[in-house]
Amino acid sequence: MPRIQRFPIQLRFGDEDSYGHVNNVRFLQYLEDARVQFIHLPLSDSAPERGGQRDTLLDLIGPDHFTLVARHEIEYSAPLNYRPSPLEISIWVTGVGGSSFDLGYQIAEPDGSLSYALAASTMILVNRTTGRPAKLNEAQRAALEHSLGDPVAFRRRSNG
Repeated sequence: MPRIQRFPIQLRFGDEDSYGHVNNVRFLQYLEDARVQFIHLPLSDSAPERGGQRDTLLDLIGPDHFTLVARHEIEYSAPLNYRPSPLEISIWVTGVGGSSFDLGYQIAEPDGSLSYALAASTMILVNRTTGRPAKLNEAQRAALEHSLGDPVAFRRRSNG
């Protein structure tokens, strides 16, 4: 079963632009916030324990590697205006490659009644010493595949 994680997003008044809605660049920051929280969560109940704590994706990435964003795609579904009540962002793994993995996101009302945006990111595992992409090891691949869910259901895709 895919591991979809949900996090609240608190909008800030300064997120609005001169048109009175949340600026598109802020959506990228919301995705970043969700990714950071996602990689710090325990992977699963079956993940190995170290010092009484379950491994996180960050633990599996380890000190010799880091991840970089290689690609983002966002589809906006509805204008978003400032409001004091939080929204919810969902995040899940949508694909696992040789040295990369894909994440899917949805920014929506907490009750699911309205979606404001769907998004996808491709993340690349990079070796800190060489600065080059590094192959995902078996533990990283297994953790990501354990969380694998459906691709992002974008309304339109380009054919080129």
